[in-house]
Amino acid sequence: MTAAQPEVLAELQELRVRIPHLTGSMVASTDGLVIAHLLAGAEPDGVAALTAAALGVGARLTDAVGHGGFRELLVSGEFGHVATYAAGSSSVLTLLAAADANVGRLNLEARRACPRIAALVDAALLRGRHA
Repeated sequence: MTAAQPEVLAELQELRVRIPHLTGSMVASTDGLVIAHLLAGAEPDGVAALTAAALGVGARLTDAVGHGGFRELLVSGEFGHVATYAAGSSSVLTLLAAADANVGRLNLEARRACPRIAALVDAALLRGRHA
């Protein structure tokens, strides 16, 4: 997976530029392994593990109510937001934002970035299988 890390990190850096009040970002595998991150003040492995757990609950919930596959999850706390987005079938994008962040902008930029991130991660997986 490390082959994708520089390109995925570049995507995270672009998101930081495009989303005001973004305080952190991470791409992890769906099983909770960190692929790339720009997190300060949060432990990446712990956030990745919690993201995988939230993904599992979100996927079960959308399935239970007949709303299809998991796409995204937004958790708003007193001091900010944590948003997780499916980035293909093998990775997730998690964004941390301040309470005053524009959630619409956060969603828009994340939804645009996810297909690019998915392609980078999938390409790295494919290269790893053929190496």
